[in-house]
Formats: sequence, C-alpha cells, structure tokens
Amino acid sequence: MFLSVFDIFKIGIGPSSSHTMGPMIAAARFLDELRIMSAGQSADGRPSHISASLHGSLAFTGKGHATDRAVMLGLLGFLPDTLDPDAAEQLEDGLRQSGVIDVPGVGPIAFSPQSDLVFDYGPPLPGHANGLILSAVDPSGRLVLRRTYYSIGGGFVLTDEELIGRHASTSAAAALSACPFPFSNAAEMLAMGRASGLGVAEMKRRNEVALSGGDLDARLDRIWDAMNHCIERGLRQEGILPGGLHVRRRARAIHEQLVAERHSNSSQPHVANDWMSAYAMAVNEENAAGGRVVTSPTNGAAGVVPAVMRYYRDHCHGSRTAGLHDFLLVAAAIGGLIKHNASISGAEVGCQGEVGSASAMAAAGLCAALGGSNEQIENAAEIALEHHLGMTCDPAKGLVQVPCIERNAFGAIKAVSAASLALRGDGRHVMPLDNCIETMRQTGLDMNVKYKETSVGGLAVNLPGC
Repeated sequence: MFLSVFDIFKIGIGPSSSHTMGPMIAAARFLDELRIMSAGQSADGRPSHISASLHGSLAFTGKGHATDRAVMLGLLGFLPDTLDPDAAEQLEDGLRQSGVIDVPGVGPIAFSPQSDLVFDYGPPLPGHANGLILSAVDPSGRLVLRRTYYSIGGGFVLTDEELIGRHASTSAAAALSACPFPFSNAAEMLAMGRASGLGVAEMKRRNEVALSGGDLDARLDRIWDAMNHCIERGLRQEGILPGGLHVRRRARAIHEQLVAERHSNSSQPHVANDWMSAYAMAVNEENAAGGRVVTSPTNGAAGVVPAVMRYYRDHCHGSRTAGLHDFLLVAAAIGGLIKHNASISGAEVGCQGEVGSASAMAAAGLCAALGGSNEQIENAAEIALEHHLGMTCDPAKGLVQVPCIERNAFGAIKAVSAASLALRGDGRHVMPLDNCIETMRQTGLDMNVKYKETSVGGLAVNLPGC
C-alpha cells in the first residue's frame, strides 16, 4: 500500500473534495478520452452530444455541493488545482446560454446543463455512494463512449473498472516494490520502525523520495503555504456564506478578539482552543465559499490539519520548519492507512471518515513534530479516531456549513488533546489503531444511509422550518 503525501494533500477548491473536485476531475478525464478517440475520425463519427447523470449522494446533496457546476467546469477543461475562478465563471455562463462546448480536437459538442445533467434520486450505483455516469453519442445517436466514475473521497476518482482493481493492480504493485517501507497497517509501520530504528516521518520520507525523488521539502512547503494562505484569507473575510442557510462567517471576529486580548490579563487558560477554532473555521468558511483549500484528507475536513499545524507553529515551544515537514509526512501516513483499510468518504462511512480521520492525522502529526516516539504517534492517532467513531454526515441543505465548520474546530481541539495524552504516556495502550480503523469501517457499513451525506436525516432535517 502506498499513498503519497501529495495524494492525501491536494490543492483544490471548495466546497467538497468528493462532490466538487471529484466530479470535475471525472468530467475532465471523460473529455480527454473523447479527444483521444476523435483523433483521425471523420465528423460523422465524432461525439456531438454529451449527457451526465448523478447518483447516490452526488444526487441528494449535489446542489448544495455545486456538483452540477463541477461537471460543467470539468467538461470545459478545468481542473481543481489550476482553476481560474474568473475564466471559469465566464465560460460557465457561456455554456448555460449556448448549450455547446467547443472542445479542441473534437469540435462543438451539445451539452445543456438544464436537460443533459440529471440528478437521479433512485438507488445508488453498486460501486460507491458517489456515482457519476457520462455518455457521448455521435450525430446519428450512436453511443461513442460511456464511463461510470466513482468519487471515493478526498478528490480520488475511479472508473468502475479501476474500482475493482483491473487497471490499478500493476501500478500499485510497482509502487509497493519501490517503497523501502511498504507498511499497509499500523502494526507493520511500528514493526518496520523498530527493525530500522527510524521514525514514522523518516520512513515516509524515504518512501516518497524512492517513488518521486525531487525536492520533497519544497513540495511540502507548497502544501503548507497553500494551507496557511487559506487560513489567512479566511481570517480576513466576513459576510454571509452562499447557499441559503444565511451562515455568518465568524473566524475574523473571533480572531480579532483573540488578538486584542493577547497582551491583557483577561484570557482564560483554555484560550488555545479558541485560537485553533478560529484557524479551523477560517479554512472551512473559505471552503464553504468555494475558495482554494487543501484536501486534508477531504474538503469537508480541510480545517483540522492546517489549524493544528498553525497551532504548532505559532503557539508551541520549539516549533521549527522541519517539524512542519514531519507533521505533514506523518499525517499523510496515517491518512493513507485509514483510506486503505476503511474510508475517508462521508458518503460511505459518515463524518467519522472525514473529521475523524483528519483529527487522527493531525494528532499523529503534532505528536511527531513534538518529538513523540512511533508508539506515541500511533497512540495519538488512535485516541483521536476513537472519539469520533459513529459520527454521522448530515449537512443541512447539502451545504458544507452546518455542522461541518464547527466540527473542524472540535476535530482540531481533540487532535491536540489526543497528542498531549499520548506524549504523557509511553505508547502502550489497549486499543490498537488498526482495530479502531476496522471499527470505523464496520460502523460505516452499519450506518443508515440517511446519515451518510444524503441530508435526509440527523441535523439536516431538524432545523427550524424543516
């Protein structure tokens, strides 16, 4: 098993990695296939009309997550990490008016967002709760290409064939053989650490260098810079978030109060929690507004890791740049274990897989940055994940706002508490991280679908007026 730190932490846009970034990537992939197929073909055989259908959670909460807009932007050739918001808005408006996409190398293709993009509220597709089908036909109506994509969380997208491993097995095996420390669970991670005498961060670093080489620290700095820029922008903004819930941005006001109190005697001892809350909420308010964020491991949970990293940098004694690098490497290692052995998708296992996973990642990363042993790191991740087990994903109106924004704040607070508890011990504990991850997986399987990002249960239906 190997997931790069840059698979776990991807720069993209809000409000959702699975419902916005994933569908955009899927649509762009479909467009690329059409280009390849059309090379050398006559006009009669080229695609002339595209249709799309959203299934499962993508249908139920697609409007609130801007999934329809994401599909349009993907078909217009945009990708989350390079999207120019101004250019995207202009082309999107043009598509809504014309119903035609001009695809270089293919030609004009009809696609009317009003009639060709269907929200299917029937049973979900068999592979995953987040399903998307894209089809293209030629001028005679003959099917040219049809692909089923699954957005499996964190911006990861698989076709139905890839989901069952038909195309992924060779590359996965190659990645495994290239890794000097190919741990696929926490027990193997700890065993390899004992055998080599290396910490989790160094093992992860050597895996990354073996597979991709390059200036790893510079790439890690780019991820942290994107995270920190998101915090800074969120702390400057105010107003009402889009979507109709009339949620006010609060991070700026909280931060201004904290800055004003910094040199006074009025601060309570628990003020550190308020700083972390401000950082986390700043990120998730940006995400809710469709801003640029980093999947950590998802958009819905994007505030936890950056908030704890900012807490480490600005509030912890002895913080250093190398500690930020170790934080990201260790957090990615834990996130990879959770994704490989369970899920990071709210539509699959509830919010325990999003904020719970993020909290475990942040707890392990902070523990490592503060000098924790491998055993303490594993313990920190387990404590944080254990106390998110069973958390549902029930966003009001399908928006990543209520309760998502505050949940990130509490995920960050739990992460720091978990790291602190682990550092106070020697790493020995009753519940192994692997068993906790498996418990999360089983809990997700047992969870009623109305609590898994469909907005038909829980807090989503218990607002005034619902």
